[in-house]
Amino acid sequence: MRYDIVIIGGAIVGSSIAYYLREEGFSGSIALIERDPQFAQAATTLSMASIRQQFSIPENIRLSQFTLKLFRRLKEEFGTDADIGFREGGYLILAGEAGLPILKANHEAQIAEGADIVLEDAEQLTRRFAWLSTEGISAGAYGRTGEGWFDAHAMLTLFRKALRDKKIDFITADVTGIARDGNRVTGVRLDNDQALEAGIVVNAAGPNAGKVAAMAGLALPVEPRKRNVFVFEAREKYADMPLLVDPSGIYVRPEGSVYLTGGAEPEEDDGPAAPGDFEVDWPLFEEVIWPVLAARIPAFEAIKSTRAWAGHYDYNTLDQNAVIGPHPEVGNFIFANGFSGHGLQQAPAVGKALAELIVHGDYRTVDCSAFGYERVAEGRAFRELNVI
Repeated sequence: MRYDIVIIGGAIVGSSIAYYLREEGFSGSIALIERDPQFAQAATTLSMASIRQQFSIPENIRLSQFTLKLFRRLKEEFGTDADIGFREGGYLILAGEAGLPILKANHEAQIAEGADIVLEDAEQLTRRFAWLSTEGISAGAYGRTGEGWFDAHAMLTLFRKALRDKKIDFITADVTGIARDGNRVTGVRLDNDQALEAGIVVNAAGPNAGKVAAMAGLALPVEPRKRNVFVFEAREKYADMPLLVDPSGIYVRPEGSVYLTGGAEPEEDDGPAAPGDFEVDWPLFEEVIWPVLAARIPAFEAIKSTRAWAGHYDYNTLDQNAVIGPHPEVGNFIFANGFSGHGLQQAPAVGKALAELIVHGDYRTVDCSAFGYERVAEGRAFRELNVI
């Protein structure tokens, strides 16, 4: 079988690319390959499902702003019953004295892009959030609007359902090889013994993107990293709590009647996750997270953990930023990888951008040139400082 475009990875990034290809008028054949059709271990569905504008570089802010605009016209785009449970609760990113210069620089970049972020000192934060302890805190950046969290399953379902009448072939399989003839990839091999010829191959394989690129003989510094999310109960319910990020990197946010927390993985031991390792690292909660939560929010001295999950996400070891666009030599191999924890919120924007590039030959809505593979080939980091 031959397809004009084969997309490897059918979660939110791959589905967004397929969706916008049709929206941009691409009429050729498209295959969307996904090995885990229930998305039980997908980065999309195991994520914290949040959206923010608090990044350090304008390009990342613009990607998330595109998705925010989509959220605001969701029913217009996907129908009157479209709902992803978007709660605009904001982010609150805290900094001590050492982190204050970076927080201020990030805030300036965000304000320049029109984001509704306020920078407040410890006294102002205490007045705004009475439950917060600001010991050791110099300032915090709070997103009053345009930030929050949502239902990742619902968002993915919207895109997948929208693809059903767009003549997309859904293929359940694992890609085991990529054929290449000189400076062109020519097709993919699947674990069901099928071989698909391809005019263009798009790598949207999430945490496995580095392995997929290697099948085409291309180097991509993206690997799976394991992250744990813990659910706990507390007597106190704070309706005004945003997604709070402590200077330690530990975060917490409300989710209905419970709270979600994580961010305790130590940097010194952080490396590639084993493919089948989705076991929760429970000691992180008791030994690392809980003490930080109790110090930052005194009412959380008495909490009860209830459940947890672990997932993998695609970590770009070069600069924790996405790699977007074609390989400079193998031009029909296109990257949409390495989002390093913010892929879900940026997927619609990347889908739109790559669809424009494929159909029209250039970026029209969001310019993703800065995320091109060229920097990878040169070993030149385009670093995002605000990685959560």
